[in-house]
Amino acid sequence: MQTFESELRQRVIFGENAIERLGEVAKVLGAQRVCIVTDPGIQQAGIADRALSALAREGMACHIFADVAPNPTTRHVGAALAFAEAHAPIDIIVGLGGGSAMDCAKGVNFLLTNGGKMEDYWGSNRAKLPMLPSIGIPTTAGTGSEAQSFALISQAETHIKMACGDRKAKFSTVILDPRLPDTVPKSVAVAAGIDAIAHAVESFVSTRRNLMSQMFAQHAWKLLETHFEAAIGGDSVQPDAEYSVYGNMLFGAYLAGAAIEHSMLGAAHACANPLTARYDITHGVAVAFMLPHVIRFNNTLAAALYRQLYRDGELADRIVALKQAAELPHCFRDFGIPRSDIPTLAEEAATQWTAQFNPRPLALQDFVRLYEEAY
Repeated sequence: MQTFESELRQRVIFGENAIERLGEVAKVLGAQRVCIVTDPGIQQAGIADRALSALAREGMACHIFADVAPNPTTRHVGAALAFAEAHAPIDIIVGLGGGSAMDCAKGVNFLLTNGGKMEDYWGSNRAKLPMLPSIGIPTTAGTGSEAQSFALISQAETHIKMACGDRKAKFSTVILDPRLPDTVPKSVAVAAGIDAIAHAVESFVSTRRNLMSQMFAQHAWKLLETHFEAAIGGDSVQPDAEYSVYGNMLFGAYLAGAAIEHSMLGAAHACANPLTARYDITHGVAVAFMLPHVIRFNNTLAAALYRQLYRDGELADRIVALKQAAELPHCFRDFGIPRSDIPTLAEEAATQWTAQFNPRPLALQDFVRLYEEAY
């Protein structure tokens, strides 16, 4: 019999134009001075201004930090922290954007309330003091950070990703607005969507899986796999159905994030992280490279589980088909990665935290083999 714990204490508001309720939500949380953490693209798209207006209608002071970059490092968190301190006192933090903005917002919350540096929170539940209430508003159907208590922050010098988690860091409220993802470029939607699909697949077979995580992951997979191609199809999606497609993707990504929160990931993410750190390959694209190869590697132990997700053929083949529909690069050579780098990549992948939760244990040579197959 499985035993597991579940903490679902999070308010989720879903619906078109739900971002307009931000002021109402912040007021419920007792906000008077708000810091929004976001990125330049979100600001240029006018989404940050919509958030600002929603807060202003409730008479709240709001300050926007819009310098988050993809794969945020300790430098980005430090800059956002200095911004928040310069506009103190801040009593609520809003993460607005993709996973990078939401992770950076969590990082600011750690340091603003508990002090120290991000390395102090590498691991689980290391914040000793209370943290500020926070709101997550994803603009992509991707990382699922809005559903998780962990922030992924890279060390600026080494680019090593640190998973910094604490129950207090989880967003108090999440706003899922299906009209926001249609504002992002196709390349961003593709990378985010395939990342969410990988989350559903890897969490479903993780060694830490349980009834709760598999329920989230299976429903996430159904929503994401069904709507991914339409969501990245641009004009091929009829206007009346467009927001239903984005809504399903957004909710699927949230459920996949909840699945990770209740389990863990696997070797595809372990292999992807060194590719992002060394060659600046977008995280979702790097995961997409590796996922079919990892699924085939795991088939000796996890084939029955994979069939629960996809009964119409081989799951790895379906992932390849989704990659082709998204026009994602097929192999490492497309990026000019030298084959001689594979041993180093394998050594780095073997040290990644998620590798230990893969359903089939991996030795160093297994990582070499996976990279060779992807080459």
